[in-house]
Order: sequence, then structure tokens, then C-alpha cells
Amino acid sequence: MTATILFLIALALAFDFLNGFHDSANSIATVVSTRVLSPRYAVMWAALFNFIAFLFFGLHVANTIGKGIIDVAIVNNMVIFSALVGACAWNIITWYLGLPTSSSHALIGGMIGAALVQAGAKALVWTGIAKTVAFIFIAPIAGLLLGLGFGLALYWLFRKSTPAKVDHIFRKGQLISAALYSLGHGGNDAQKTMGIITVLLFSAGLLGTTFRVPLWVVLSCHGAIALGTMFGGWRIVKTMGQKVAKIKPVDGFCAESGAAISLFISTALGVPVSTTHTITGAIMGVGSVRRLSAVRWGVARRIIWAWILTIPCSAAISALAYNLVRVGR
Repeated sequence: MTATILFLIALALAFDFLNGFHDSANSIATVVSTRVLSPRYAVMWAALFNFIAFLFFGLHVANTIGKGIIDVAIVNNMVIFSALVGACAWNIITWYLGLPTSSSHALIGGMIGAALVQAGAKALVWTGIAKTVAFIFIAPIAGLLLGLGFGLALYWLFRKSTPAKVDHIFRKGQLISAALYSLGHGGNDAQKTMGIITVLLFSAGLLGTTFRVPLWVVLSCHGAIALGTMFGGWRIVKTMGQKVAKIKPVDGFCAESGAAISLFISTALGVPVSTTHTITGAIMGVGSVRRLSAVRWGVARRIIWAWILTIPCSAAISALAYNLVRVGR
């Protein structure tokens, strides 16, 4: 394994760390905002379930990223490097702005931008890209509907209970729902970096003729995303936990449970969805249970615009990085 390959693996794991760092807010915002857990214990709880997610899910998403976005035949070190630079740069920009955007879509955008410069539109796997783009809309809508459904059902079931009793029950329930969401987050998001590292190894001839994800890649990717979650992207916690909608423990339970179910299904189908889009949609759905005005739609609009811009912006940064490297060679 050459020094270049080792450097690119390290860069991929750095992206994975940034993914956990950036998306930590998704896992902990509701449980911290409802004061069920302190920030320190919340990130530890989320990181644990991020790491052990590999015990519960297959590697369908890793295979989609590895073979279903760009043609494996055109992949080289420059494509991988540029894709990761585009994804990392966009993650840092949106973290600084406090916007809960998708690390997954930043990576996919980075791959698209590098592949276009390398070989043109023929290098793109349009079926995989179309499925991913469709889920930019499907994931938050699914999260919204599931969050709304859970909210309506639980508000009706506990309609005769006192607020104090409901709060007591769901402060404990949120520990379970936060764990389930973190499992879904680790199961879907860590696999995206696995796909990048595996396609790098495959294109370098280090995996033979079979595209497979080695165990050391699985463990290192889950370790990196868990470590990133431990450090936490605190700028985004406030946006997710309070700016979209004011939430109580029962609301947090509904949002996390709805988002977790959506992520479990998507991961089983091998769809690289945005965990950010899913949980944000679920929070909007739960906020709508009380009244539509409970959701701060102005903040939601700003978030949605960031979602739409993620793939083209990360693709543009990746293409620029590719051209700069090519000129500098």
C-alpha cells in the first residue's frame, strides 16, 4: 500500500470524523434541548451507538456509494482526493454557518464534481444519482410524516395524563429513541466513507477482482464517526434543538423514533439518505402537532435551501480542487 493510498485513507477518515462532528447535533439536539441528558453524556451515548451500528446493518449503502454514483473504472487518486476535499470543505462551511446540511450529499456532490472533470457526464451512474436526489425530498417528508404520526398517536394516548407524568415517562423513553436514532445514523453514514475507501482500494488493485468491504475498513469508519460525534458540532445543536421548533421530551421521543424508522428502512434498501434531512423533517412534523405556527418556517426555509445547494456546491469545490491539483502537477 503506497504512501498516497495511506494519505487518502487518512483523508477519508478525516471526512468521516467531520461527518460525526457535523451530524452530532442530529443525534443529540433533541435529548440535550429537552435536558434529558447533559451535552457530555449525550455525545457519549450517541457515539456508543454510532460505533456498534455495524453489528446491526449490512453494507448495502457502502456498495451503493462505491459502485452506484460514479463509474468505478474512472476512479483514481485525484478523483478520491478532490471528492473528499469538496465534501470536507462544504461540511466546514455549513458547520460555521450553523446549518444542518447533509454530509452524505456533500460526499456525493464531491464525487460527481471530480468525475465530471475527470471523464465527463459518461462517468456518472445516473440511476444511483437519481435515487439519491429523490431522497433529498423523500427523507424529510418521511421523517415529517412519521414524526407527525407518532406525535398524534402519543398525544391522543396520553390526553388524560398530567403533563408531569408524560414528561417523566418520555424523559426515560428519549434515552431509547436517541439510541435508536444514533444506530440509524451510524449504520447509514459510516457506510458512505466505507464506500469511498473500498473504491479507492479496488481501483488500486488491492482487493483483487471482487468489490468487498474489508472488516478493518468497517471498524475504522465506525470508530472515526463515533469519535467525531464525541466532539460534537455545537453550533448546529441550537439550530436543530430549539430554532426549528420548541420541543418537550415526548416531542423528542417522537422525532427520534420516526427518524430512526426511516433510517433503518433506507439502510436496509441501500439508499444513502441524509440523516440530517430525516431528523429535521421529523422535528418539523412533531412541531406541527401542536400548531403549524409552532414550527419556525423561516429557519426551515433557510435549512432547505442549504440542502438544495449541498450537491452542486460540494461538486463545484471538488471540481476546483481537481483542476488546481492538475495544474500544479
